[in-house]
Amino acid sequence: MAAEPKGQPTHGRPAPHPTANPEAVRPGTPGAGENICRRCGGAGTVEGAPCPECGGTGKVVTPVGGG
Repeated sequence: MAAEPKGQPTHGRPAPHPTANPEAVRPGTPGAGENICRRCGGAGTVEGAPCPECGGTGKVVTPVGGG
């Protein structure tokens, strides 16, 4: 079994794709909103299949900046 990257536990999940959505959070997270999926560019598909990052929606939930 490969070691998990330091500071980024995967909890048994596969490591994200290098162009994935590193800021994605669970829906319903306070201070978060929809954003376009970086992996599929909002298309919802990758190589003719549903995007594994957004589940085919073309959108992910990410924190909304503020100050």
